[in-house]
Amino acid sequence: MPLILFAAACGSDDSASTGASGAPAAAGASGVKVTGNVGGKPTVTFPSGTPATKSSYEVIQPGAGNGIKSGDRVIVNLTVYNWDGKGNAVQGSSYDTKKPETIAVNEQIPQVLQEGFTKVKHGGRLLAVLASDSAPQQQATAPAEATKVFVFDVVGTAPAPLKAATGKETGESIKGVKVENPGGEKPPTLSTKTKEKPSDKLVVKTLIQGTGAKVQPGQTLTVNYTGKIWGTDKQFDSSWERGQPAEFPLGNVIQGWQQGLAGVPVGSRVVMSIPPALGYGDQAQQGIPAKSTLVFVVDVLAAY
Repeated sequence: MPLILFAAACGSDDSASTGASGAPAAAGASGVKVTGNVGGKPTVTFPSGTPATKSSYEVIQPGAGNGIKSGDRVIVNLTVYNWDGKGNAVQGSSYDTKKPETIAVNEQIPQVLQEGFTKVKHGGRLLAVLASDSAPQQQATAPAEATKVFVFDVVGTAPAPLKAATGKETGESIKGVKVENPGGEKPPTLSTKTKEKPSDKLVVKTLIQGTGAKVQPGQTLTVNYTGKIWGTDKQFDSSWERGQPAEFPLGNVIQGWQQGLAGVPVGSRVVMSIPPALGYGDQAQQGIPAKSTLVFVVDVLAAY
């Protein structure tokens, strides 16, 4: 589970107490001290007594690269601690997993992070304390979450995704499947109603050949897609209809996507026929019967 999800339940808050220091070690309003160089797992020392009940952030190292603004998706190495006043145990670190994470700087993250990230640049380090005051008001009656302490090292900013596939149409297709490309940013139309028997192997055809870098297995992708069931034309999902591209680590989705999208250039539109063995197999999903062959048309908009 991505480490930032530890903060997801905190929602957003309306206050932030701040401090700033260019020194490698600094104690801010929380009394938490952070030592160690940016680019390596930090050492965090907690003050004695009860954990902080007020959320705060502190710029430990400002960084010298590009600035961060609201709406950016920052790539960070992060380490998170459970500040309980006892063991104050580390909950995880991307320095251990060697997988930096991407955080969208928007209203979906606590206010203390929305503000804090705009105060550091690439190469900087941010300390954030997320206490119970960052919980949404509607959750006030729920048991208080333990105070979390995050140390973020800013690696960079994820590229802005394309609006749609862009490139040359190839004329490729899968027998039994029809895809109409209306052009521009309009979504394609996928039809899977056919009496053709689906392949028991993964079939991937490029409809529009993008010119970006090729997708790597460990990357996070931004895509638009529509998914239907082979033979019935039954649609079970579409990010185009939701009006919002999907973003996910490629390693977190079904095998058919992992194998089918690895090596595809950014900017491409592909159609994939995914056999049950590389989809959901014998397990029925919402809107998807067991042993279904899945068909997706996918625009690869970004990879990082």
